[in-house]
Amino acid sequence: MAGTLSRRQMMKLGAAVTGVLGLLPVLDGPACASPHGHDVPTLPWPAANDIVANTKLPVFPNRTFKVADYGAVADGKTDNTAAFAKAITAANAAGGGHVVVAKGAYVTGAIYLKSNVDLNLAAGATLKFGGDASKFPTVLTRYEGIECMNRSPMIYAHGEHNIAVTGSGVLDAGGTSSWNKGSDRAYLDDLVAKGVPPEKRVVPGSGHAMRSTFIEPYSCDTVLIQGVTLKNPMFWQLHPTLCTNVTVDGVSTDPSTAHSNTDGCDPESCDHVVISNCILGAHDDNIAIKSGRDADGRRVNVPSQNIVVVNCTMNGNWGAITCGSELTGGIRNVYAYQLKVTGATKFALYVKSNTLRGGFAQNINLDSVSGTFDRSVAYVTMTYNGQTGKFPPKFGPFSITNSSSTKVNGKVLDVSGLSSDHVAGFTAQNCAFNGVSDTRNTTSDVDGLKLVNVKINGK
Repeated sequence: MAGTLSRRQMMKLGAAVTGVLGLLPVLDGPACASPHGHDVPTLPWPAANDIVANTKLPVFPNRTFKVADYGAVADGKTDNTAAFAKAITAANAAGGGHVVVAKGAYVTGAIYLKSNVDLNLAAGATLKFGGDASKFPTVLTRYEGIECMNRSPMIYAHGEHNIAVTGSGVLDAGGTSSWNKGSDRAYLDDLVAKGVPPEKRVVPGSGHAMRSTFIEPYSCDTVLIQGVTLKNPMFWQLHPTLCTNVTVDGVSTDPSTAHSNTDGCDPESCDHVVISNCILGAHDDNIAIKSGRDADGRRVNVPSQNIVVVNCTMNGNWGAITCGSELTGGIRNVYAYQLKVTGATKFALYVKSNTLRGGFAQNINLDSVSGTFDRSVAYVTMTYNGQTGKFPPKFGPFSITNSSSTKVNGKVLDVSGLSSDHVAGFTAQNCAFNGVSDTRNTTSDVDGLKLVNVKINGK
């Protein structure tokens, strides 16, 4: 019977049957469901509703594997890396289930998720990722859109299916600051130019340093990240890469300004992604959709597509919805609905590329977005960072509908194509932007510009 449940029924199921252990309990081959009772409302685009309906959620057998039974000690100082690995391996070998982390502070190295395993953190449980770099093995990853071998993200999986990180606990990467640093992407650019394949672009021991992301399923199918809170990131916080069927629900990310480039969620070269009911803080973009960088992005050539963002609060200092700049593989079919933008977030929509990066951003849609914007409501540029090459990006159409502001420290629209490469459509409709400091829109080299019932400061 579980196989006949709709996505919305599956998401509601958990609220009705959540057990005392804080699991995502299920009956006889159960659907993994939301412990918070969150649901996805009907969106104003039929295509977006289809994406939600067709994005698969993982299901897990009703078996539990307590990390304490595999040697984990919640004393805030014992290294539990091996204990977590044993519990996850046991759950996987048994055909799947819930690996349960009870209340307490657990020091650990990298956690590798295996197929059919849900890592569930009870209320009061904190995973404290540590400062011993040797506990974070070298794995295949992407650093700013370029494939390489770098130290493992805090939670990682590669080629796995039916996996989850759930519960109401906390993931804290602050302890990794001693080794999790560096931004020497130029080293990777040089290796790519020399034709070095990804498996030989090894960062640890190279004399160069690049940070590791926080949670990164890589080439995985059917992924759920739900309910947890991320703290003290060093780099991008949620980074599903080359994945299909990804759900991020009820997650809180860290808005701290302690470290730069701590985007909230960066789906990269992913298909069918639903991001719902999250509080996304970041010292950079809230959601940054990506698909590889320059020559390496063209080699992989996988777009990000069919993405829904709904019922989220944005508290990062760049874009609420950002496409790029690493979008060489392209981005299409993005739908963002009911977003509340707070703090000093600069843009509701930020689309950025250049003729070196290339790529495309097509069919990007925002509806019912409200709040304050520190620069513009929409900023679209094909001259990002002044880099040039032979790959003009393809932009548009874009739409912003039924949206509003109480403050804009700049223009509503700052949308520019190139004289030889126009933006192919931009629509703003049924919007009321108040508190706008500069009422002069910039719209250059834009074909099919439509402004319908748009008010700026009441006019």
